[in-house]
Amino acid sequence: MDLKSELLKSIWYAFTSLDVDQSGKVSKSQLKVLSHNLYTALNIPHDPVALEEHFKDDDDGPVSRQGYMPYLNEYILAKAKEGTFNKETFDSLCWMLTAKKNHKPSVAEGMCSGPDCFKLFCLFNLLSEDRYPLIMIPVEVEYLIKKISTAMSHDWDSKLLEDLLCHKPSLREGLPVWDLLEYMHTGRLLQITSIEAFSLALDEVFQEMYHNVLKKGYMWKKGHVRRNWTERWFVLKPSSISYYVSEDLKDKRGEILLEKDCVVEAIADKDGKRCVFCVKTHHKTYEMSASDLKQRIEWIQAAQTALRLLQEGKSSLHQELKLHRREQRQSCLRSHEEAHNPQRRQQEKERQDQEIDNIIQFQREVETQRKQAEEQEKERQMEVQRELERQLQEAEKLRVSMEMEMAQKEKEAEQQRRRIEELEITQRKLETALNNEIQAHLEEEKARMEQERLQKEEEVKIKQLKLLQQEEDVKLQRAQQEKHSPEEQGVPCTSALDTASQELQTLRETRVRSNLQLEEAKEKLRNASRNVKLWNVQLNRLMKPILPGERFESVRRNKDGPEEAFSSREFVAKCKPSVIPESSSQSSEEEGVLQENLEAVGSSDSDQTLSH
Repeated sequence: MDLKSELLKSIWYAFTSLDVDQSGKVSKSQLKVLSHNLYTALNIPHDPVALEEHFKDDDDGPVSRQGYMPYLNEYILAKAKEGTFNKETFDSLCWMLTAKKNHKPSVAEGMCSGPDCFKLFCLFNLLSEDRYPLIMIPVEVEYLIKKISTAMSHDWDSKLLEDLLCHKPSLREGLPVWDLLEYMHTGRLLQITSIEAFSLALDEVFQEMYHNVLKKGYMWKKGHVRRNWTERWFVLKPSSISYYVSEDLKDKRGEILLEKDCVVEAIADKDGKRCVFCVKTHHKTYEMSASDLKQRIEWIQAAQTALRLLQEGKSSLHQELKLHRREQRQSCLRSHEEAHNPQRRQQEKERQDQEIDNIIQFQREVETQRKQAEEQEKERQMEVQRELERQLQEAEKLRVSMEMEMAQKEKEAEQQRRRIEELEITQRKLETALNNEIQAHLEEEKARMEQERLQKEEEVKIKQLKLLQQEEDVKLQRAQQEKHSPEEQGVPCTSALDTASQELQTLRETRVRSNLQLEEAKEKLRNASRNVKLWNVQLNRLMKPILPGERFESVRRNKDGPEEAFSSREFVAKCKPSVIPESSSQSSEEEGVLQENLEAVGSSDSDQTLSH
């Protein structure tokens, strides 16, 4: 039975409860209220104008059930979606509307309370026949009472129902819901010793049949994050397994959504837990432990029943059982009719034989197709295995190639590391050589300037000596003219001349020593320049090694473009501020000479590097 048929049964009671005079018609104002309540209970958008638009051609009189059905189907039932509303709330609304008028028990304090009557009302709608007015045939009444008796752990006495049917033969066609409630309330269908036990049993049957609870109970569950075992209250429905902290269902801790391809199977005991089974879904595997072997079998069977219902596209086990019982009754009725008609029985037998032959033939064809499918699947699996082996071989070759490449890369990296270390050492040595060369230039320049100073002093002394010599000659001539003794007049001049000669001699000796120092500075400068050239060439080789056949091409590139090595000119320009000390006593002319010498050293080193 689909959702629309289930909803119509409750709506039929609500509609008939509004028919006060039992004329089959209800006023439009009452239908507006009913429609508004149905919109709210079914959780669909309200459409207050739709009722007026639908009945705008009618007069202000009441509307019949046949006239209300098109509106109900189009604007309400067509928009109702299963899972978007609470069906128990919907049935409670319809029960509240109809119970005020129709539920009038003859005994004030009977066996059934108000909530129990509502649950019986819902179960009646579930088991009633699909025709109006709604009735429940005695076979279904017996089925319901047996379920309640089993839940109470009592044996049902069928004599009560037989006596009732004998007393009222009209009930053999079926019981209305109000008669069922009256007989249950007065205890004429079921002997009830404890009202509390009856309420608990009825609630268990209500949960099982109305809410489609296939099984419930305590089990141990293994966690996914914290891998410990925790006791939970489980509720199994055709589409899910929910688990709670306790059976009051207040604290829900999770839900296992069942799908068509889920697997439920028993597994070996583990972690000290017995009677373990698991539910495998696409994403997770849930492990549970039942209290004993019987409970594990029942849980596995119930879960497999839920999966079967999912695969068959059914949402309720008891709806399926109801249809099955109805088919059995119809089959028994046909068998009873055919028992009195031999010709028809023979035809039915031939028809059954033909059906059996067709089934056998169909099974053979299915078996042949199954074998072909198995062969194809086996061939496909072999092909997949060969493909996986080929991919594995390729992956192994790729792994070996990658290992070789990684080893080569590591070797090259080690070579590069050693080369970088050599390059850093050469760089430091080149910088030291350049510093030495600059220092040698400074010393050579200092010696050269000292030699020039001494040369200038020597020239001055020579000039002074010439002047003294001329004065001596003049004095000698004057003495001869005056006929004085030269010894008497020439002693002071001779003494000054001797002193000047000695100073000139000393100055020449100093200049000779300065020449030696200059030669030593020049030699030191030449040695420093050779060291710079040597380390510069070594640095160029390390910066870009010259491979066989590439020597002349690399030299040509160095001539055409900027050098890659650290040239002495660049180093001189870099070290000028740190090497040349600032002195307030040094003249601007000396600074210019020193600057020119430093630039000359850098240019000479660059030219020599390019020549190499």
